[in-house]
Amino acid sequence: MNYLNHHSIDYYEVTHKGKKIVTSLHSKVTDYLDSLKLGDVEIGFIPAGYENRPDLISNLFYDTVSKDWMIMMLNNIKDPFQDLNVNDRILLPKI
Repeated sequence: MNYLNHHSIDYYEVTHKGKKIVTSLHSKVTDYLDSLKLGDVEIGFIPAGYENRPDLISNLFYDTVSKDWMIMMLNNIKDPFQDLNVNDRILLPKI
């Protein structure tokens, strides 16, 4: 099992606008997320009580905690305890 930023990456399954990617290759997911930066993204701000918690941010914006890795990768967050603070601006893909 491989690890990246404390997240297991055995495989990813990503669906966006009907396009589905299932991969065990980190580069494919990174390429996909890079393409989102050029596409439909929203700008969000971390509210009080959600700092340092990508799982809660994912639940707030997507109604599921399972998109936390996508938020972290898209925003190049390596350590949520240092990089996710109140009122920080984050990019959120429209899914």
